[in-house]
Amino acid sequence: MSAGHPPGLDLDQLRGHLDRERPGLVAGPLSGRVVEGGRSNLTYIVGDGSSTWVVRRPPLGHVLATAHDMKREYRVISALNPTSVPVPGALLMCEDDSVLGAPFYVMEYVAGTPYRTADQLAQLGPERTRAAVLSLVDTLVDLHAVDPAEVGLADFGRPEGFLDRQLRRWGKQLDASRNRELAGVDELHAALGRALPTSPAPTVVHGDYRLDNVLINEDADGVDRIKAVLDWEMSTLGDPLTDLGLLVMYSAKLEVPDSPVSTTAAAAGHPDPAEIIERYAARSGRDVSAVSWYTAFAWFKLAVILEGIHYRYTLGQTVGAGFDRIGELVPVFIDHGLTTLQKG
Repeated sequence: MSAGHPPGLDLDQLRGHLDRERPGLVAGPLSGRVVEGGRSNLTYIVGDGSSTWVVRRPPLGHVLATAHDMKREYRVISALNPTSVPVPGALLMCEDDSVLGAPFYVMEYVAGTPYRTADQLAQLGPERTRAAVLSLVDTLVDLHAVDPAEVGLADFGRPEGFLDRQLRRWGKQLDASRNRELAGVDELHAALGRALPTSPAPTVVHGDYRLDNVLINEDADGVDRIKAVLDWEMSTLGDPLTDLGLLVMYSAKLEVPDSPVSTTAAAAGHPDPAEIIERYAARSGRDVSAVSWYTAFAWFKLAVILEGIHYRYTLGQTVGAGFDRIGELVPVFIDHGLTTLQKG
């Protein structure tokens, strides 16, 4: 770990704050590094030579909306800690901008691997891959079984009209990055609006539930288990089937050679969407007959996100490789959405 100060994290300031708020927690000088994680918020691994923690803060030059994420993330992992949902232990929330220049929180470090690509997942082999993905489904069932009121999250969101608001929100997002003709996208948006399902009872919704947002580690008995669900930036109270739809979408094979957007679905042993839906239904007892709508909505949402990235690329606002091919993926996602909705 770097002995210097990572961008956005003054280790001396952090140490002073921890010594004041949690005396005895830190035993020596702190070192830290930035790690990949989350849509926008920054994640750091910090240690004192004997213990390790994780610090989360908004991006540099943060705006108020993302600063608010910190408190929401800290609140939800604190609330879920005593439940069967695996989350890191929440240690400290700091809303005082004078410490690091933004709100931040500290949580326990959990060892594990976020599997981001099919190639990474394939290293587990077919049997372990299958078990890992099915445990992802089981953990989602556990999350959706938590009674929000019992864990102090009764006011964590506005579940009434949740799907309608989501659809309108992503429609506005599309309009904000629309600078070319996209065949079928308005048709998909309108069709989703006409077929809006009736939501089941609201639950805590993760909002971005997929394999690379959990940490998996092998236990002493040789079984791969989910050790922590991470990245709760999008969490709220809402329709649990939106999480299932997203998971089903990420379990579909894209069939796009050398795609810059990868899913883990191509790994040998990965359960197909039908098995994931069946497992969720059997374990949760929920009616999943409208799952095609939720999966089509996930395709639409990802198409909008990708179009936003493509739009920024055309303006010269993206840095790195692969952005030049994002634009050609958007019609693929739109087609998948339309096909899925028609099947439903």
